[in-house]
Amino acid sequence: MKRKTLNTIIYYTVVTLIAIFMVYPALWMLSSSFKQPWEIFGDILNLIPKEPTLNNYKEGWQGFGGITFATFFKNSFIIAGLNTIGTVISSTIVAYGLSRIPFPGRRIIFTTVILTLMLPMQVQIVPRYILFSKIGWINTFYPLIVPAFLGGPFFIFMVMQFIRGIPKELDESAFIDGADRIKIFYHIILPNLKPVITTAAIFAFYWTWNDFMGPLVYLNSPEKYPVSVALRAFSDPSAVTNWGAVFAMSTLSLIPVLVIFVLFQKYIVQGVTTTGLRG
Repeated sequence: MKRKTLNTIIYYTVVTLIAIFMVYPALWMLSSSFKQPWEIFGDILNLIPKEPTLNNYKEGWQGFGGITFATFFKNSFIIAGLNTIGTVISSTIVAYGLSRIPFPGRRIIFTTVILTLMLPMQVQIVPRYILFSKIGWINTFYPLIVPAFLGGPFFIFMVMQFIRGIPKELDESAFIDGADRIKIFYHIILPNLKPVITTAAIFAFYWTWNDFMGPLVYLNSPEKYPVSVALRAFSDPSAVTNWGAVFAMSTLSLIPVLVIFVLFQKYIVQGVTTTGLRG
């Protein structure tokens, strides 16, 4: 009994230390967003501001070049929102076709989808840029949104794993009753995909909201920057950077992600768990 109690104490102690280690940077950023400029790097270890101020948020929200962070947040919501909608719709449809509809070349297409998961983003940047440049999409939101409506390999695979756990007898019964593929997908498959669709939507929103490389490559005009690129442009290494304002806007940029995580945490766990068990 004593050994079990000791193991429990050690376990929770280690988990607590790891949690503190992971959360500390976010707490430090939040604390620094309320500190005076001289205090941010002058007293790094202190998480409690000696002279709390809201000026960092006021100055940060003003942005730069006459463009406020309201514009940058609006751009981020447009890009992340449309990207999420496109990813979920296209990936779900493609996953259903590869999982349930037999057609010539299905295995080849599925293998190709899986192989694209192994391609790092850095390899795709140059050919994508050349393609979007030739069709006149540079400095627009199209390169950041349109590809999402063509399906995402990771999300296709994830939804496929979930669909494979749905009994095929349901499809056969619907066929007997006269339903076609579209009705089966809409009335039988789709209602059962709520956990994995929610998980895919959350992941797609997270990744798009935090994406820095894509907007940096395709967007040239500051008024079109999302928050991720605006924060980088806000900190000018060639001049004096208002780090308090940078930390304040960085803290605000975490709020949408944090709210979504808190509201849909149970769907994330359920979707990932059931997807891993199905197959």
